[in-house]
Amino acid sequence: MAQDVTLEATRGAAVEPVREYDIRGGGGVRLHAHEWGNPNGPAILFIHGWSQCDMCWSAQVNGPLSERFRMVTFDNRGHGMSDKPLDAGAYVDSRLWADDLAAVIEHTHLDQPVLVAWSYGGFLVADYLRAHGDAGMAGINLVGSAVMLRPPTFDHIGPGFLANAMDASTPELRTSIPAIQRFLRACTAGPLDDESWAAALCWNMTVPPEIRGALIARKIDATEILDDLSLPVLVTHGRADAIVLPSMSEHVLAHCANAVPSWYDAVGHMPFIEDAERFNLELAAFVDQVTRSSS
Repeated sequence: MAQDVTLEATRGAAVEPVREYDIRGGGGVRLHAHEWGNPNGPAILFIHGWSQCDMCWSAQVNGPLSERFRMVTFDNRGHGMSDKPLDAGAYVDSRLWADDLAAVIEHTHLDQPVLVAWSYGGFLVADYLRAHGDAGMAGINLVGSAVMLRPPTFDHIGPGFLANAMDASTPELRTSIPAIQRFLRACTAGPLDDESWAAALCWNMTVPPEIRGALIARKIDATEILDDLSLPVLVTHGRADAIVLPSMSEHVLAHCANAVPSWYDAVGHMPFIEDAERFNLELAAFVDQVTRSSS
């Protein structure tokens, strides 16, 4: 029997953030952010995925990383506690996403952060690099990250996403709620425990379905960004990922000369939850490595 995967985000003993921020991102959209951990430590900026929120990083901000690192999490536009404009134009312009990320880095005064980008967060990093370059960061950890979105073929996108995303983008709750439930089950190789499952379902359902649909209407291919990228890149991916297929990370590794892989056997789309201990150790080692080399 598969063992339940526990997400400490849902526990009553969760650590409180050091600071809370309201930030004006691209086009004036308000972004909600939190700061955690050691204010004097090396900086890490976490970027969540499609239909998620910053609570997904609780196993990082509530764990041993908080003793050594200054960590910032935020809700992407359209998600969590950030503004949710329903105009599709607020989500298809890559410059708006790039300026969101730039605003978070500037407003929180992150010095040479490591960006940890999960799933759809890979697109935000590509948008930022295209618009602002890589001089302001120390390294990138791509976690089950997507770097291309090419409808209608959807290269390297898995059945756990493709079978559910369109239904999850309809306003009819009888359709969208079961679709999000199926999507969440497909995100992990083993089931989340009941409290973690309930919390994840709640934060997914705070994202209006129109926004979910707008997010997947973009056409993105960051391959040329990878070809030119000189930053150190850690590529983290679960071998059992049914949302963003492992072949996506193989594509990254083939095009990014400075990328190194970390493959997780029997892990799905959420290695930072499914094997949080290993993930946190590897992230700490990566941050130590890149901050030493950049200092």
